[in-house]
Amino acid sequence: MSEIINNYDVIILGAGAAGLMCAIEAGYADKRVLLIEHNDTVGKKIRISGGGRCNFTNINTEPSRYVSQNPRFCYSALSRYTPDDFIAYVERHGIDYHEKKLGQLFCDGSAQQIIDALLQDCEYAGVELRVSCTVSSVEKEEYFTVNTNQGVFYGKALVVATGGLSIPKMGATSFGYTLAEQFNIPVLPCTPGLVPMTLNEKDLARLDDLSGIAFDAAVSIGKTRFEEAVLITHRGLSGPAILQISSFWNQGDDISINLFPDINVEEELMELKYSAPKTMPKEFVLQRLSARLAQRLCDLYDWEDPLGEISDKFLRNMAKSLQDWRIHIPGTEGYPKAEVTCGGVDTRALSPKTMECKDLPGLYFIGEVMDVTGWLGGYNFQWAWASAVVAGRAV
Repeated sequence: MSEIINNYDVIILGAGAAGLMCAIEAGYADKRVLLIEHNDTVGKKIRISGGGRCNFTNINTEPSRYVSQNPRFCYSALSRYTPDDFIAYVERHGIDYHEKKLGQLFCDGSAQQIIDALLQDCEYAGVELRVSCTVSSVEKEEYFTVNTNQGVFYGKALVVATGGLSIPKMGATSFGYTLAEQFNIPVLPCTPGLVPMTLNEKDLARLDDLSGIAFDAAVSIGKTRFEEAVLITHRGLSGPAILQISSFWNQGDDISINLFPDINVEEELMELKYSAPKTMPKEFVLQRLSARLAQRLCDLYDWEDPLGEISDKFLRNMAKSLQDWRIHIPGTEGYPKAEVTCGGVDTRALSPKTMECKDLPGLYFIGEVMDVTGWLGGYNFQWAWASAVVAGRAV
């Protein structure tokens, strides 16, 4: 290959979290690495993540925090590059950080610190980086031939780190999926994940003028349940609990919202009915909800009489409404507001130890382009780091 101009041991497509980390690993292994990014800057999603502070990992990372049609695939990579490993990386670069909640780690300063650290290591590792470099086609004969607006490049190995379809304004495209299909790698249907949900006109009217109100609740679909904040928006529902459950939502599913997840509401109401019969339903609901939302629920369900004057059957229905508030979800706000893409390159076609295609040696897929989607809170970054490291060490 030495007689070919622009030849590399490995070409990586996409300079997001996974692509940058993979380039570093391969570069430090004395591989000649070309990292191609079609945007004019690298790490755009890193920069906006975590409100600009980058929720770079989660200390509670484990395979059960990931959604995939091949759920055991992520075990190997996650066990070989752990949150502790990336925390050590952050500390080596002198980046101060803090735990916000539920194991989520954020930079004390800016997400740019993570990008700067990755770029610094790319430079140390001898990685050649090309931005504003658009790939027009990829061919495979003896080597991978990558045709771009900046020339033709040849690689012994090709790593696809092009991400998913989420946040198209950041440059997201379907290129990685198209490339996989070109080489007969199966691609599973994609849907927006970690995304706000919309409501139908009737339910929006019921929640009219409550946009901006947040409350803690448990939100579930079937046996899948998340207990965090819910936010009412002008289009529907958002907040961490809604974003989490959205990755498990299928068209036509209802969601169940438990407004009092830590108590038995029926027992509490029955006790109050006899011990404090003059208690108004709104007084009970105000234990957990804002005055405006509490009043709206009372109006919607005609909870107007003192508990002592309400039948046991009515109280049971009231309890069910508070602990199993069923809401039909007609859709989501889609990829423009989605943090991740569910689905993607079928991991059953890949090696879990290296991310290499089983039927096409030298071709690798890492990060969000694959059918591995983490929960909200740093899990997707940890998957990016882990899948990138094992691929970078294997190429």
